[in-house]
Amino acid sequence: MTPFSRRRAIAACASAAGLASLAAAPVKVRARWPAAPGDMNLGNPNAPVRIVEYLSLTCSHCADFHTKVFPALKARYIDTGRVYFTVRELLTAPAQVAAAGFLMARCNGGRQYFTVLDQVFRSQDEMFRTGDARGPLLKVARQNGLTEAQFEVCITDEKAQNDLDARLRYATDVDRVNSTPAFFINGAPLENKKVPTLADLEAAIARALQPAQPAAKTNGRR
Repeated sequence: MTPFSRRRAIAACASAAGLASLAAAPVKVRARWPAAPGDMNLGNPNAPVRIVEYLSLTCSHCADFHTKVFPALKARYIDTGRVYFTVRELLTAPAQVAAAGFLMARCNGGRQYFTVLDQVFRSQDEMFRTGDARGPLLKVARQNGLTEAQFEVCITDEKAQNDLDARLRYATDVDRVNSTPAFFINGAPLENKKVPTLADLEAAIARALQPAQPAAKTNGRR
């Protein structure tokens, strides 16, 4: 799912309070990708494999992955310390909804970030079917201990919006990501997999664990 241009996404983020009116280029393989602004992580930071996923809360492929595949990946690899999993954010249409979801997930220091993401993904069908984004988002907020007033503060906070802006700039300017979901395993992109299966990810993890091959020796005179 292709996102808005960054300028349009930033503008949409700035208008997140308006929810009330709503009815990759190949990357050199590196065992440790540099930290990015606002990385949200699960698992063992010393794990031999790191998976980075760019996602959007209004991306249907992302919702499919996180509701159908991610639980098994988490149980088998993340919870057992074999994979360090990182989420990075991008906005897809309607960008103001994705922005509001991310801003809400980071309320209270983001302590319930992954829980909120899961609940928003599971509410995605209702939002799209009814055209009402605010109602499901507010329900998720309340399930995680926020009042309606606190929810409003979270999605309209200027510093939080500026921080989201910085994360979007990093996504497009540094990592050169322009669609979601996008997966990187130890820095290598997982190609052509909109909704990777657990088997797809296991194969990529196995490749990442293979020892580097020594450079081939050449014969002949200099």
